[in-house]
Amino acid sequence: QVQLVESGGGLVQAGGSLRLSCVASGFIFRINALAWYRQAPGKQRELVATITRGDSTNYADSVKGRFTISRGNAKNTVYLQMNSLKPEDTAVYYCNALTISTDDYWGQGTQVTVSS
Repeated sequence: QVQLVESGGGLVQAGGSLRLSCVASGFIFRINALAWYRQAPGKQRELVATITRGDSTNYADSVKGRFTISRGNAKNTVYLQMNSLKPEDTAVYYCNALTISTDDYWGQGTQVTVSS
């Protein structure tokens, strides 16, 4: 089992920045990749960014150049630095862990609201 706890969401004006954090606990040695997803009201959950065990990263086109995913030194924490935020970035952001046995784990989500 892997447990994920997100933090760092909030209300910010357009053009501002936020940093989300996600701390993983439990069987963290089984984690193959960590990711951030988001879900806006009335929309499907979408992938925002991923980082693999080898620190390879991938981003949705809508956030490239504005968001940065990274891991902490302890490797059980993943961050999402969000710059130049837009109202369309408003969503609940979820941390996701994919294990080597392809099990999926999710955090409880953190709300990000960007005002225009």
